[in-house]
Amino acid sequence: MVALTASGAFPWAEDVAWFGAADASSAGAARRAAVSLADRLGFPPTRGAELGIAVTETMTNLVRHSDDGRLLLRVLRWDSGRTGPTADGPTAAVQFVAIDSGPGMADVSAAMRDGATSAGTLGVGLGAIARLSDELDIHSTPGRGTAMVVTFRPTNRAGSPGLPRGGPGARRAGGLTRPITGETVCGDAYAVRATDTGLALLLCDGLGHGELAARAAGEAVRIFLAATDPPSGPVELVRRIHQGISHTRGAAVAVAVLEPAAEVLRFAGLGNVAGVILGGVRRAGLLSRPGIAGHQARGLSETRHPLPPDALVVLHSDGVGSRWNLADHPGVASHDPLLVAATILRDAGLRRDDASVVVAGPPQAAG
Repeated sequence: MVALTASGAFPWAEDVAWFGAADASSAGAARRAAVSLADRLGFPPTRGAELGIAVTETMTNLVRHSDDGRLLLRVLRWDSGRTGPTADGPTAAVQFVAIDSGPGMADVSAAMRDGATSAGTLGVGLGAIARLSDELDIHSTPGRGTAMVVTFRPTNRAGSPGLPRGGPGARRAGGLTRPITGETVCGDAYAVRATDTGLALLLCDGLGHGELAARAAGEAVRIFLAATDPPSGPVELVRRIHQGISHTRGAAVAVAVLEPAAEVLRFAGLGNVAGVILGGVRRAGLLSRPGIAGHQARGLSETRHPLPPDALVVLHSDGVGSRWNLADHPGVASHDPLLVAATILRDAGLRRDDASVVVAGPPQAAG
């Protein structure tokens, strides 16, 4: 399932599979899938084995010590003609996201030290996972749970720069999807693209579930990214999607265009997609119009909202409840947007529906 597709320094991302930490066999299943994926992407066998060690350690900890632990395996790809990776940099990477609802860690830094391992695991610990991987982002709230994002390139070059994220001053973005329980294909999708003035986000929830919903969402993503001539704004993008997916079952669609220089966010949506701007203690909702993209789009209009420089922008489908609050997790908002999205999905994701979250974070600081 294509989850994040974008232009410029943003990668193409595919959410491959979710693994629940039900019992000891779960770790083996996730490890085999990760190693097989690395092999298909051309990773050297030793690098695939290192990825397998990190996945096994993570899943074993989830099985033994967490509540409702889950791990998402995903692929990142950069087209060789796109800006982002350097000439000798990666064109693909494997990433996994681990979330659980408890018990959390009071001191993540202490857990990262060598020797601070959990009983019965491989004994490599978070510190070794950090050394084996190219990037590790983690946040934990005691009594609420932990979210972790780990990224592996084909070759771990010690001291090399991290994966491309757009450079200083560029807004970061990330998100993820999860299918309804019992399905392997998610009917939700999202996309991110650079614009002349900033960043555009799309979140699409195909009606229903399964393959037909995924086709509607995938077509919406294709249209959103294929708009080569700069559209006039979110209304025009939503209108193009509405016209272009009329042969599908339809979808709820929302587009947010972020213009940091003007400190404004422009928004348009059809159907039940939620949007929020988080700036300091302020929380502003983004309201979509009633309708179904592809079938009914009356009264489509644009709303404009203040966009503080340090704001987070969150879009999510109705498979994610509204009762999430990042203030319950001090410091999480300063992490990568993908980890923020994982935290929201963990806290408010519904099992009886497809779920998706996309987050745009403040510009990345120099250095």
